[in-house]
Amino acid sequence: MGSPSNFLTTPTRTPNQKSVSSRISRKHQEPNSMDSSLNHLASEFKSRFEAYNRLQAAAVAFGEKLPIPEIVALGGQSDGKSSLLEALLGFRFNVREVEMGTRRPLILQMVHDPSALEPRCRFQEEDSEEYGSPLIMASAIADLIRTRTEALLKKTKTSVFSKPIVMRAEYAHCPNLTIIDTPGFVLKAKKGEPENTPDEILSMVKSLASPPHRLLLFLQQSSVEWCSSLWLDAIREIDPTFRRTIIVVSKFDNRLKEFSDRSEVDRYLSASGYLGDNIHPFFVALPKDRGTVSNEEFRRQISQVDTEVLRHLREGVSGGFDEEKFRPFIGFGGLREYLESELQKRYKEAVPATLALLEQRCSEVTTELGRMDSKIIATSDVAHLRRCAMLHVASISSHVGTLIDGAADPAPEHWGKTTIEEQTESGVGSWPGVTADIKPPNATLRLYGGAAFERVMHEFRCATYSIECPPVSREKVANILIAHAGRGGGGGITEAAAEIARAAARSWLAPLLDTACDRLAFVLGNLFELAIERNRSHEFSDYRRKKGDMDGYVGFHAALRHSYNCFIRDLAKKCKQLVRHHLESITSPYSQVCYESDYLGSFGSGANPTYRINHTPASLFCLELSEGVEIHQDESMGRDQENIPPERNTQQTTPGKSTEARDALRDSQLTIPETPSPDQPCDPVYGGARRKEVGNCGEVGGRKRNSRMMANGKNVDHQKVLNGGSMLFGNGDTGSRSGSAYSAICSSAAQHFARIREVLVERTVTSTLNSGFLTPCRDRLVVALGLDLFAVNDDKFMDMFVAPGAIDVLENERQSLHKRQKILQSCLHEFKSIARAL
Repeated sequence: MGSPSNFLTTPTRTPNQKSVSSRISRKHQEPNSMDSSLNHLASEFKSRFEAYNRLQAAAVAFGEKLPIPEIVALGGQSDGKSSLLEALLGFRFNVREVEMGTRRPLILQMVHDPSALEPRCRFQEEDSEEYGSPLIMASAIADLIRTRTEALLKKTKTSVFSKPIVMRAEYAHCPNLTIIDTPGFVLKAKKGEPENTPDEILSMVKSLASPPHRLLLFLQQSSVEWCSSLWLDAIREIDPTFRRTIIVVSKFDNRLKEFSDRSEVDRYLSASGYLGDNIHPFFVALPKDRGTVSNEEFRRQISQVDTEVLRHLREGVSGGFDEEKFRPFIGFGGLREYLESELQKRYKEAVPATLALLEQRCSEVTTELGRMDSKIIATSDVAHLRRCAMLHVASISSHVGTLIDGAADPAPEHWGKTTIEEQTESGVGSWPGVTADIKPPNATLRLYGGAAFERVMHEFRCATYSIECPPVSREKVANILIAHAGRGGGGGITEAAAEIARAAARSWLAPLLDTACDRLAFVLGNLFELAIERNRSHEFSDYRRKKGDMDGYVGFHAALRHSYNCFIRDLAKKCKQLVRHHLESITSPYSQVCYESDYLGSFGSGANPTYRINHTPASLFCLELSEGVEIHQDESMGRDQENIPPERNTQQTTPGKSTEARDALRDSQLTIPETPSPDQPCDPVYGGARRKEVGNCGEVGGRKRNSRMMANGKNVDHQKVLNGGSMLFGNGDTGSRSGSAYSAICSSAAQHFARIREVLVERTVTSTLNSGFLTPCRDRLVVALGLDLFAVNDDKFMDMFVAPGAIDVLENERQSLHKRQKILQSCLHEFKSIARAL
């Protein structure tokens, strides 16, 4: 065991020290020559260490991902990570009071400097590779860590954040070592923190520890048994074989009193059965006294604890312990020496790969800097800007067309949206008037482009077919029916039902059409961001380089986005007008939709059953009457439809508009016998003429109808209304008939509404929305954007490129690239010198 005085100096022995010493002994060299060789090796290691520290600072400042060998300290909260870091530094600065390991990672760059009799700590500036002024007071160090942590967490509105704080400590009593301290694992969030804080900490630590070039320094208290360790499984997920994990059992002095003989000690120190035969943990104890002491006293206490632990194992345990096997792994001094030598070895092994990566990054940054210079120069070249801008617009338009036709780039998992997300983010919400839960196929999948467009179309169909003709009050029916009868029009019941259906369709289907247009416009509006991302992903292709780089021109990109949004809004407005026009045409009194008896069969057997409505043939519909009034209702329906030609007649006419039909009707009325025979044919109805047989009730009804018609020469429905309306809306003994007639009108209106709905959806709206949205996006987008952006004079065109902030952004990017190039070039020259010395 080394003496305390030896422990206080920086270890300089390397893995090759024994071989070097043996060669010196065999050649009988002088002691001063031996010291010179050792000092040379130490100097080489320090040069590598300083080079990696500077490279690490540059990587943190510029976001470079370089495989720099690093040690990541991790473990549960209160497992002793903070105390271990203070022991490695050789002085205390109350890191546990600021809880630096619970909020942000802290990169500690320890530099052994024999001239620094007092610690000099400097913090790297945020978003810069420069370091601030040295801090001497321990309280100032703790305050700065607390201030920076709270400022970043407030800015990002998070409880933990992965961006590290970098502290460089130069001291005569610390080793050349770099350690990344991470937040401690916790099972439950502290008061005032979000409940998911433990999960966020675990996720961040795994992210920091996953790169294969990083060593893991895992701490666990000695009071925790290996079989019940909470966090050992988390370490196994990161490094299953512990190949790059150094396990440290902290607070080892708390366990010593439990050992009584050698077998117990050796069994515990071997950790057999849990870590594997080749894994040897380190066992460390540190001073418990947290009182204010000098740095020299603090280091003396650390050495004293190591001495007392070894004394107890040798004298306080029967038979001692296997010193040959376990002595190198007991005590803080052995751990510190191992960490420094292991990092030194990995630094040396990583130099060739680091040098090659630096050369690659320097070349890439130089290329980027040259492109930025060309862009700044081209800002004053109008012709060049027009050409590059036109090519950029053409590329974006092409990507939009590709996304509409179907594409899986960029990743739909990240860029796509579910149906619920589309409804929420578009601000449209649910379908108006629809109470059913509309869930189209693939509603939970993240889609975009043409796939999302078709899903909205399907959702619109589902929403439309979920709406039925709303209930109509008797007063409304009476107002419409009596008005028709008063004008002497034929087919009063049919006309009343058709008018009710038209009004319901205009009221209930129009909002659905507007909502569909808004949803489709939102889907197409999202394609701009996806097209930009696709264009950016191809920026290193040969075609992309020929087109020129338009990044950084803030004004131009804002104008392009505005022009695209205006194009989509204009399409939505036009489509709304078109579908509204179709709805007005279909619901016009002159439309034949309500009288197409065979419409539903016109789609053929291949029609999608999802969108087919239940269609009842007219012959069956006329029989759906209340008990006791079948004949009256059937006669009414027959007379309502007597102006509609049979199905075999190819020419259809609007009800009540044919003069010839009315003349033929009057002639037939005059020749109808007073007492019709039961075998006499009835009036034509939907589907052509048919025969019906009636009983005594039907016979009485027939005589009443014929006598009224012969007396006045009026339509039967007209006469029924004029006679007090008793057959439809009267009271007394005709009450049972009232309900049946009203139900017939409502049923007929529902049939007409279903026909209007299906004609609108299947014949007009689907094709109109496809041709109104998709076709212009494919064929006319590039022309529309080009006219809006480029059909202007040069002065107005240049306003997009010399707008306030555009040139400043380019200059700032250029300065940042130039600074990065300078730092990387300096690191490259330094590593070349190191490589030549190896």
